[in-house]
Amino acid sequence: MAATRIALAQIDTRVGDLDGNARKVLDQARRAAEAGADVVVLGEMTLAGYPIEDLALRGSFQRAAAERATRLATELDAAGLGGLAVVVGTLGTVGGPHPGSTAPRPSNRALVLRGGRVEASYDKRHLPNYGVFDEFRIFAPGSTTTVFEAAGRRFGLVVCEDVWVDGPVSELAGVDAILVLNGSPFEAGKSAVRRELVARRAREAGAPVCYVNLVGGQDDLVFDGASFAVAADGELVARAPAFVEHLLLVDLPEDGPPRGEIAPEPGLEASIYRACVAGLAGYASKNGFRSVALGLSGGIDSALVAAMAADALGGEHVVGVAMPSRFSSQHSLDDAEDLARRIGADYRVVPIDPMVTAFESQLPLEGVAGENIQARVRGMILMSLSNLEGHLVLATGNKSELAVGYSTIYGDAVGGYAPIKDVDKSRVWALARWRNELALEAGEIPPIPESSITKPPSAELSPGQRDSDSLPPYDVLDEVLAAYVEHAEGRAELLARGFDPAVVEQVVRLVDRAEWKRRQYPLGPKVSALAFGRDRRLPVTSAWREPDTEEQER
Repeated sequence: MAATRIALAQIDTRVGDLDGNARKVLDQARRAAEAGADVVVLGEMTLAGYPIEDLALRGSFQRAAAERATRLATELDAAGLGGLAVVVGTLGTVGGPHPGSTAPRPSNRALVLRGGRVEASYDKRHLPNYGVFDEFRIFAPGSTTTVFEAAGRRFGLVVCEDVWVDGPVSELAGVDAILVLNGSPFEAGKSAVRRELVARRAREAGAPVCYVNLVGGQDDLVFDGASFAVAADGELVARAPAFVEHLLLVDLPEDGPPRGEIAPEPGLEASIYRACVAGLAGYASKNGFRSVALGLSGGIDSALVAAMAADALGGEHVVGVAMPSRFSSQHSLDDAEDLARRIGADYRVVPIDPMVTAFESQLPLEGVAGENIQARVRGMILMSLSNLEGHLVLATGNKSELAVGYSTIYGDAVGGYAPIKDVDKSRVWALARWRNELALEAGEIPPIPESSITKPPSAELSPGQRDSDSLPPYDVLDEVLAAYVEHAEGRAELLARGFDPAVVEQVVRLVDRAEWKRRQYPLGPKVSALAFGRDRRLPVTSAWREPDTEEQER
């Protein structure tokens, strides 16, 4: 038997853009055919976009998706690609109606298009209902297996979660290869977990497994691509680069294991940084923004976000606004201007004192109220620039600040997107250093001024203010937050770890009372195992308080 070539096409899709996504499928099919492929496989829900959420429940969209899939099959045939087996994810229906709707029950479906028609289909059987996923509420599960033939080989189909659950893959034992369509969101360290799981499934089924993933940003999720293939013994034989569209070719020879290219895998800081950039780039482009605006304080958070924005859209499309008050230091202004020069941003200075004074003349603003009005004036300036010039305003807060409510609602929390929302403060410094090192390795000027990285963090809302006046040191804070937020440990567990009781009490209290702020914070890309928003859903109004050790003993 001659070798069979499989093409894994990881592409960036847009939810609801049936025609745009179909054009991408056609383009990838042409490229696959030109490369000699017999089968081309695209990601989960490619045609409809993913995650589709409650759009799946609209009868009008269900009908449009079905019609577009049928028309795509005829377009492939008309383009001379009718002999190529095109495996693509889309929205299906399995009869109904769906509870609370007159439309049929939707399904998460994979189609095999060939010869101008839909040749076979498979409905995802296991519907995740944890973390960022809410599929069990939306979709109806499938119940059957699907195998199709191409170039004399038998291929089995599964979709994403089906490979994480015992059963569906093992039922495909005896096929020549298993094709897995995925919409697996990025989170730090997840790529190794995927490979280990797929390798185990390959050994269980005694067949190679080809895993194709989506790429690009969709609201608060980022898909990293990094599609790959493993041999029947679980050995990695091919891997696509992460965070870029790519056509990965995998050959199934007559004898021996599959083979293909193996792209290098990015390290931890590189992958998190690129995920944040991809999330911002996807959100901006898919929502029609060509430029962004943000406040430049001279500090590390705004510097990192500005560098990410320049990498995502180009420095010439970044508007950095310094908004000094009577408490702003000259070195902060100097650092902000230096950063803007390094990334090629449009740099502007808008002093806020006249506006703050106007508020103070009408209201007795002292203490926290006096500090917050400065942040809120800055927020109004940025949103006004957005209205005037059409920029997407970026919030520059990090996960540590978001966790403890160390931000001003309607002030530094304004904006349409928050690129480092899921990056804790300790990681912010690590990413800034990594980005500067990357520039040095390339012979370029580092985008972030060294003084922005090394200076003590401060909001500069009052004389001599430092973050450490209000919060524990960030290395301690982030360790406590990781245990309390990401691992859901209570006060007793935190104390058992050896954390200072006063720090535990402060952090728990701050996190619990800041839920209302987090609910109103802009979208931002998920990069950790547990992000605020989709992953962590707690009531804003709650009387629950973590019991201390004595209360638990009683």
